[in-house]
Amino acid sequence: MIHGHAKLCLTQQIDITKNIDMKKHYMKTIPAPWRKIARAFTALGDEHRQRVLLLFEKGEELNVGQIAGVSTLARSTVSHHLKILRESGVLRSRKEGKEVYFRIDKEFLAEALGNVLDYLDSNA
Repeated sequence: MIHGHAKLCLTQQIDITKNIDMKKHYMKTIPAPWRKIARAFTALGDEHRQRVLLLFEKGEELNVGQIAGVSTLARSTVSHHLKILRESGVLRSRKEGKEVYFRIDKEFLAEALGNVLDYLDSNA
């Protein structure tokens, strides 16, 4: 059984955005530059993928075997994480013979993170 004030709150529709100045149009669509941000943040939201990314020295290329060799993960799991990082744009890859070498896509990450910083600068 609901009494007094609780009953009133349940039956009233309150517009909590009534007195708030917010950009409601972003609830319907994400701006194009932010789609890259979502891909990067999703890929980097996993601790294992963060560890993989941290293995790379500036300008370095690594293959699956090199990464798996220093990882606690199985080679197939490392390959899975590398695929996600590559598909998100965080890593680039190139094939040399049977080996695939990965490197950080600095331009992609700089652009994605730059979009976040630009948003903060213009809206904070």
